[in-house]
Amino acid sequence: MIYQCQKKRENPIRSEGHVQFVVDENIPFAREAFSHLGSVTLLPGRDITRKAIRKAHALIVRSVTKVDAALLASTNVQFVGTATTGVEHIDREYLAAHNIGFAAALGCNANAVAEYVLTALLVTAHTKELSLNGKTLGIIGAGRIGSILAVKAPALGMQTLLNDPPLARATGDQRYLSLAETLQADFITLHVPLTYDGPDATFHLIGADELARMTPSAILINTSRGEVVDNTALLGAVTKGTIGGAVLDVWEREPAINWDLLDRGTLGTPHIAGYSSDGKINGTVMVYHACCRFWGIEPAWVHPDPPAAPAPGALPHLAFDATGKDFQTLAHDILTTLYDLPADHARMCDIFAVPEPLRPQAFDGLRRDYPHRREFAGTPITVTGGDRNLLARLQALGIRTGGH
Repeated sequence: MIYQCQKKRENPIRSEGHVQFVVDENIPFAREAFSHLGSVTLLPGRDITRKAIRKAHALIVRSVTKVDAALLASTNVQFVGTATTGVEHIDREYLAAHNIGFAAALGCNANAVAEYVLTALLVTAHTKELSLNGKTLGIIGAGRIGSILAVKAPALGMQTLLNDPPLARATGDQRYLSLAETLQADFITLHVPLTYDGPDATFHLIGADELARMTPSAILINTSRGEVVDNTALLGAVTKGTIGGAVLDVWEREPAINWDLLDRGTLGTPHIAGYSSDGKINGTVMVYHACCRFWGIEPAWVHPDPPAAPAPGALPHLAFDATGKDFQTLAHDILTTLYDLPADHARMCDIFAVPEPLRPQAFDGLRRDYPHRREFAGTPITVTGGDRNLLARLQALGIRTGGH
């Protein structure tokens, strides 16, 4: 959680009767949470304009809304919250200079993104008829998400290679490898913020030169920010077979993405890797509590628990038979039941039936209407025909399981 405020503002609850909120409509339980503090106006994230927020005291957004001087100048906004881990869309220097409080839900969806990557590994391996056992996973960015993957990927039989220059300098830990070394992995997954300046700038961190260093069978996975990868160079690499494929949840120029890259990639989704119900509720809760602290109000809203996955009305407890199955096949079957990533990819590909000028709206529509999804531990399962080692490996992936 980031929280900045140079001095306490006058409490608008006392001075005007209530706080006026403008909130992205895709933030779950926004009205229930923030109406405790004042009036709430819900808007699509791309429709949040200066005119729309002119009288608002608080602005709560997601990553599609750029918050800067162009949006905030001549408004009454005193507090900005983003229900996301990433903060690249927020001009924090402007907020600090104008004494505007700020909070971000750092880490709210880290586990959801890690589970997306684990599922993508299994789906890709299943599609390409690969064994993950003994394969290497290059993790570029060893923060919250990268650290989770470094712990969980060995349960799939994978070895991990870590690259994180800031952490390498800060710790001197020899386990952090150079980018060139990490690019030799069989699978490479990106978990870095988008930055444009300094020694660790990540804009087009993966470009034509980096793609050329990867092995011909390598799979690139990007769930960080679209601009971390040069999408034009990536399209060339997958088209020519320079690399083995790409799994993309984030894209340059969203929502007007490179549709040819979606067509030629291995898996593509509309920036929803972190869209578990658990992660989204975590984001709402974190920003809500930050608002309460900012105005000195005792929190009163208690968030509900999400229903069980895979969908409301489905069986609350799932059973799997491990008899005669290797671990990777069993893990694939379980993870794609708990999170149907191929269905997300199929819905994304349905956009090709839409006229190209309307595809950006369809992309946003998939995000707005994204179906309920729990994280793995949200739905207990039973596994029969497996030994203790098998159950331990499933549990290491975050699955809540029993068995006999």
